[in-house]
Amino acid sequence: MEFSFSNDNQKALACGCTVVVKPSEFTPLTALAAADLALQAGIPAGALNVVMGNAPEIGDELMQSMQVRKITFTGSTAVGKKLMAGSANTVKKVSLELGGNAPCIVFDDADIDVAVKGSLAAKFRNSGQTCVCANRILVQEGIYEKFASAFVKAVQSLQVGNGLEESTSQGPLINEAAVQKVEKFVGDATSKGANIMLGGKRHSLGMSFYEPTVVGNVSNDMLLFSEEVFGPVAPLIPFKTEEEAIHLANDTNAGLAAYMFTKNIARSWRVSEALEYGLVGVNEGLISTEVAPFGGVKQSGLGREGSKYGMDDYLEIKYVCMGNLG
Repeated sequence: MEFSFSNDNQKALACGCTVVVKPSEFTPLTALAAADLALQAGIPAGALNVVMGNAPEIGDELMQSMQVRKITFTGSTAVGKKLMAGSANTVKKVSLELGGNAPCIVFDDADIDVAVKGSLAAKFRNSGQTCVCANRILVQEGIYEKFASAFVKAVQSLQVGNGLEESTSQGPLINEAAVQKVEKFVGDATSKGANIMLGGKRHSLGMSFYEPTVVGNVSNDMLLFSEEVFGPVAPLIPFKTEEEAIHLANDTNAGLAAYMFTKNIARSWRVSEALEYGLVGVNEGLISTEVAPFGGVKQSGLGREGSKYGMDDYLEIKYVCMGNLG
C-alpha cells in the first residue's frame, strides 16, 4: 500500500485530480494512516479518499463509473488484466505496475563483495515481498562456489523478528497463504534436484515467519525460476556464457526490474540493452528513486511511475488553434 501512496497519489494530487484509494484487504490500516497524515499536512478534505470493503464490488464500480477517468493499480498481473478488460467500456486510462521475475546476473568479473551486498539488498528487502526483488540470481560458473559461500554467510546475518524492532532485518510474510506458496516453490525445487544451502523451512517464531533461504543449482524447469516466489528465498542458478545469462534472464513473461554485477563497462551497456526490462541496475541492489521513471515491459505493466513521465499519465493534452481574433 505504501508504494501506491508514495508513487501514485502525490502525482495525481499535484495534477489536480481527486483520488479514491482502494487498499489491499490485507493492509487497510496503512492506507488510513497515510490518509490521516495527508489531512494533517493540508490536503483538502475530499481530495484523498479511502474506500474499504468487497474488492470485486468496489473494483466494478470504479471500472464502470464515468466519473473515474483513470485507474492506477499495483499488484498481480492476473488482477491487472481484469482491470484492463473491465475499464474498456468506459475507455479510461489504465496504469499498471504488475508482477516481476527479476534476474540478478553475477558475472565472473564482478566484485564479489559488491555483488553479495547488492544481491542481498535486491532479494531480501521487505522479506522478498516487492515486485522488484531479485527472484533469480544467475551466477557465472567460474565464481559460483565463491559467490554462493559468501552469499550464504551474508544471509545468515539477517535477523528475523518484529519489524518494529531496530535489530530486525526481516519480518513475517503477509499471511499464511504466502507461506504456503513459498513452501510449495521450495518443495518443487528440491524434488527436481535443487539443494537447500540455508533455511528452507518455517521459522521457529511461528505464525507467518519463514527462514531466510538460499537454494542452490536451480534450473529453468522449477517454479522458483518461472514464477515470482514473493518471499525470502534466493535461488542460485549457474550459467556459462553472457549469451546464456541473457537468454535465461529474458525467459519470462515479466519485465519489470533486472540487476547485474560486472566491472566491464562495455558489458554493462551491452547486457542492459539486451535485457527486456524497464529497470536495470548495474552494481546496485536498490535502484528505484522518485526522480526516475519506474515501470515494466511485457506483462509487468503499462505506463511509468516517478519523474515527469509519471506526471504525464495524469494529464490530458489539449490543442487549441486560434485565428482572426483582431
